[in-house]
Amino acid sequence: MKYIYAALLLHDAGKEINEENLSKIFKAIGEDPDEAKIKSLVASLEGINIDEVLEKAVAMPVAAPAAPAPAEQPAEEEKKEEKPAEEEKEEEEESFEGLSALFG
Repeated sequence: MKYIYAALLLHDAGKEINEENLSKIFKAIGEDPDEAKIKSLVASLEGINIDEVLEKAVAMPVAAPAAPAPAEQPAEEEKKEEKPAEEEKEEEEESFEGLSALFG
């Protein structure tokens, strides 16, 4: 990858992408350049319009985000659903008591 990055740096600087310039980059950062990789890269990039390739790469659509997870029920609803039968009976009795007070 670092050889490709070096080529992109040269392209961005407006310099020719050739074996000599790529070797200079690696020597500048204190690495011994791999001449075989450099020759292969220069040969691979021959006749390729890098600007056009970069433009197409940016224009490619990205993957759609994953669908959100189903929403959890609020804690109050869970509590209501989990009420024991005894509590429900007590509430029902209380409501009947209130009605009897209305009708005396």
